[in-house]
Amino acid sequence: MSALELQPCFVIHRRNYRNSSLLLELFTPQDGRFAAIAKGVKSGRSSKSALLQPFRPLLVGVSGRGEIKTLRQAEAEGNIYTLARKALYCGFYLNELLMRLLERNDPHPTLFLHYIKALQALSENPSLEDTLRSFEVSLLRETGYELLLDREAENGDAVQPDDLYDYHIEHGPVRVEGNAADNQNIVHGSTLLSLQQASPLAPQARSEARGLMRRILAFYLGDKPLKSRELFRGPN
Repeated sequence: MSALELQPCFVIHRRNYRNSSLLLELFTPQDGRFAAIAKGVKSGRSSKSALLQPFRPLLVGVSGRGEIKTLRQAEAEGNIYTLARKALYCGFYLNELLMRLLERNDPHPTLFLHYIKALQALSENPSLEDTLRSFEVSLLRETGYELLLDREAENGDAVQPDDLYDYHIEHGPVRVEGNAADNQNIVHGSTLLSLQQASPLAPQARSEARGLMRRILAFYLGDKPLKSRELFRGPN
């Protein structure tokens, strides 16, 4: 990454650094997630602090060879995605997933496009849950944890919409025979196929998909809880 090479970017986390600076976590298609210091942006002579907000498309130029870069240039590339109420908490949730699951300096250009698509959907607010589930599946796929959703894990048979499945993490769906009322991990094949195809989820499928994705993400995130879920205990 050369100095002042401008590239698309989103701020996914920021905190104060010393008296007048910010320590940013940036997400770009070219360089993935990385940290950068925005020096002096909180001083009275700078207007950049207001620009360096989450959910605002930016073009940024940075310099430095160490783990933490220096922000040299930043400009708006478009209007900020306006997220209100529940959609705002969902946006924080997406950013926290990126912070927790992305390794630094690991490019994910396709995931960057999925992130933009998710922000656009959240700003329009047609279905928060559908947007979150679609992004979660895309995030796992792009980070090397792709889910098997349309085939049975044991024999490769196609998942059937009306059948019931027990989803084994890092293995896949296993068809359930007989009464499965006591198994809280059971999902319908139609739910798995909707996740695979990123298609709208029916009311029952939303509940099943939410529980399934929470269980899978918890496996990869470990014991540390997501802070965004403490803010909003809704569709995510």
